[in-house]
Amino acid sequence: TLTPHQAVAEAPSVRGKTILWGGMIITSSNLKDQSRLEILAYPLDSNQYPQIDSPPLGRFLLIKDGYLETVDYAPGRLVSVRGPLAGTESGKVGDTSYTYPVVTTRDIFLWPRARRSDPRVHFGVGVVFGR
Repeated sequence: TLTPHQAVAEAPSVRGKTILWGGMIITSSNLKDQSRLEILAYPLDSNQYPQIDSPPLGRFLLIKDGYLETVDYAPGRLVSVRGPLAGTESGKVGDTSYTYPVVTTRDIFLWPRARRSDPRVHFGVGVVFGR
């Protein structure tokens, strides 16, 4: 139930705590030995799917050892992640100063672009022959 805003406010006492967060990728980049994602967090449903119709919960940074393909982990894609809070990092959102909670992880799930459980509607043309 800890949100990114709460994680920043309670940073010293929640450091090392394992979180399960998800949201929409804002930026992605690869550094020398790790990948870094800036994510806008949303509440998760019972399947840990980010509920982007709900108000966002704040932003966080995800640091993952190794390489993530930034074409796959592109802005607008949805992810769910689990890992320990590693602290905070100062940055900017536009011209505004922002403090991000930082999550390090090995567990990251990139959601498919289209959910399989979405309703599907098919239209067709039918022809009836009769005597």
